[in-house]
Amino acid sequence: MSTTEPDALLTPADVRELAAALGVRPTKQRGQNFVIDANTVRRIVRTAEVRPDDVAVEVGPGLGSLTLALLEAADRVVAVEIDDVLAAALPATIEARMPARADRFALVHSDAMLVQDLPGPAPTALVANLPYNVAVPVLLHMLDRFPSIERTLVMVQAEVADRLAAKPGNKVYGVPSVKANWYADVKRAGSIGRNVFWPAPNVDSGLVSLVRRAAPVETTAAKAEVFAVVDAAFAQRRKTLRAALSGWAGSPAAAEAALVAAGVSPQARGEALTVEEFAAIAEHRPS
Repeated sequence: MSTTEPDALLTPADVRELAAALGVRPTKQRGQNFVIDANTVRRIVRTAEVRPDDVAVEVGPGLGSLTLALLEAADRVVAVEIDDVLAAALPATIEARMPARADRFALVHSDAMLVQDLPGPAPTALVANLPYNVAVPVLLHMLDRFPSIERTLVMVQAEVADRLAAKPGNKVYGVPSVKANWYADVKRAGSIGRNVFWPAPNVDSGLVSLVRRAAPVETTAAKAEVFAVVDAAFAQRRKTLRAALSGWAGSPAAAEAALVAAGVSPQARGEALTVEEFAAIAEHRPS
């Protein structure tokens, strides 16, 4: 780990002073809740198992609280920020508080959902505090676009964390659970209280760890085909798969034939299936 000034991380007073100087008022529209606790950002970096050789990508760095903690631990940090004012200010904050590491930092001023490439070496870790309204699509986009990302730790609304980490049979198991599990082994990695944010949100937050693994099965079906089955199964989650997949397959009878061929009961529901079973169904889509 690199040596840095002991006071390099932002304090609550630092965060408020930076925001005031920039005229920044956190907006609900972008789900902005800035982390103001240095112990929390160090805990996030530690839980993410960020290593000295990692290239870490952060989505939504805001005023830079987590960014600075990542720079303490990683070889390089690339931050993706959509907000014009925050994106313009962050490099100066890094230079002022961690000058010895400033050349290890890069900023991408963009909507994370539109990012197709990142500067410098391929990212190996994704660590981010994601707004609840875009957390799942941003996470899936980054995992899909950057297969070099081996380890991910995201802080999201507790309800979203539960959904991402849910297993088959759990009442909150759904599309996010299955799709995240396509890319990685997913688990809850802790809880975060409300008082470490400014402004304090009215919901709790949770940490989710995702460790990259190979596609879950040797499948002849493309990821898009598997995801189409997942979307169809949960669009009408109370229906049996025979009914829910009838549009996807062309008819209830065709859906039943695909399910039987895949070794899945036509009377089952999507919430009971593993990602491997969804892939097996996709393999047997009627031609």
